[in-house]
Amino acid sequence: MKITNTHSLMSTIVAGILLLSGCNSGKTGQTVGGEISKPRVIVTSDGEIDDECSLVRFLLYANEWNIEGIVTSSSQYHWHGHKWAGDDWMEPTLKAYAEVYPNLVKHDPDYPTPEYLRQHCFLGNVALEGEMDSITAGSQHIVKILLDETDNRPIWLQAWGGTNTIARALKTIEEEYPEKMKAVADKMRFFFIWEQDSTYQAYIRPHWGKFNIKTVISDQFEAIAYRWKMVQPEEMQQYYEGAWMKENILQGHGPLCSSYKAHENGDFRSEGDSPAFLHTINVGLRNLENPSWGGWGGRYVKVRENTYLDPVPVEGYQYPEGRWYGENGWGRCSLRPGSTATEEERRIYFKPMWRWSKAMQNDFAARADWCVKSYEEANHAPVVVLAHEADLMASAGETLELSAEGTSDPDGDKLAYNWWQYVEAGSYKGKIDLRNSSDVKSFIQIPDDARTGDTIHVICEVSDDGEPQLTRYQRVVITVR
Repeated sequence: MKITNTHSLMSTIVAGILLLSGCNSGKTGQTVGGEISKPRVIVTSDGEIDDECSLVRFLLYANEWNIEGIVTSSSQYHWHGHKWAGDDWMEPTLKAYAEVYPNLVKHDPDYPTPEYLRQHCFLGNVALEGEMDSITAGSQHIVKILLDETDNRPIWLQAWGGTNTIARALKTIEEEYPEKMKAVADKMRFFFIWEQDSTYQAYIRPHWGKFNIKTVISDQFEAIAYRWKMVQPEEMQQYYEGAWMKENILQGHGPLCSSYKAHENGDFRSEGDSPAFLHTINVGLRNLENPSWGGWGGRYVKVRENTYLDPVPVEGYQYPEGRWYGENGWGRCSLRPGSTATEEERRIYFKPMWRWSKAMQNDFAARADWCVKSYEEANHAPVVVLAHEADLMASAGETLELSAEGTSDPDGDKLAYNWWQYVEAGSYKGKIDLRNSSDVKSFIQIPDDARTGDTIHVICEVSDDGEPQLTRYQRVVITVR
């Protein structure tokens, strides 16, 4: 049973004020040290059916970011006259969002108004695959946001399709405001779902590569794309199957969730683009600090310049010099008939995504509940805090006490703790013993063979006993003296 609490009351009051005043512009957020902590995002999308599915989930998490724009672009798969969803493909989903918005703000007043979202939707470069000659409303909006000197916080530019509209915007800046290129580059971050046209290699890297822009290019997205049954391990597949999807998402959760284009039997279809924004949801894993640390959007390793690709579990593997996409992405190739990849290699390769499936899908289900339930009826994630710094120093042989005292649950639910070592994220690859790993406090002894500079990543995972069960985290990074 949920208990009434001050958060619920204040959320309702604030949401009511915002609704009456119309001032929920999407620019609000929690502050840390006087700065708004929410990530800023611009989405570009080619409107494929899995983009439509991703957009539903994206809107359910719209309170987590400052959404600066949603731009329709093209790709090697979709452009005007070729499998095109229509210039207005987002409209039905935005309409459905408007219908559930009054209930969503009961759970968080930071959800942007439907009017704000519509004002930030634009048509970009869609005439042909990779077309970046035309100046479009979408490209100009990206230019406007990037040149805005009143807000220099980082902004994640996501390519759910091709990078051509982003490339057009950057070319405009290079041609018209060359003196501002470095300032613009300093606040840009890229997350691409493959390179779905040639413009990143043909224009962005040659002209903007000198600025060392952090760039993530994902092939791990296949874990939640069309071929998920070939990727998700058996124990995780239940969270994508029709029975679970119907009960938790598709039925009885309002028009936004019922618009989700699952298979006819209710099976999850594809959200190949969702890792681009899952990477920017702050669940406590700190992956925005470094893509190699891993989070809900996957884990990536630096391959060249400041570019991160998927870690391939094959000794001596050589990454291609150019595009990372469907023709050579290791994961995609491993799923093709005749692939020599082993089942264990595939399991390891996609684990940075599928390891979070239960928590991620349960979170999706909770957001679906927010569309139709009151605050008291629905579940909300625990708030995990550490009783010490998140970055610690220790010597080999030393024992550290790790504590999550102060962690709470907004609904008053009982909490379960699980401290575990994220081996792949740290440079020390040996196994660490964590004593009392299921308590609010845990103890870790730094191994005697740990060397100066080694890092050990420990995740404090906290789950409530609400329905659905929700999980949040804190990451402790220990550096050996």
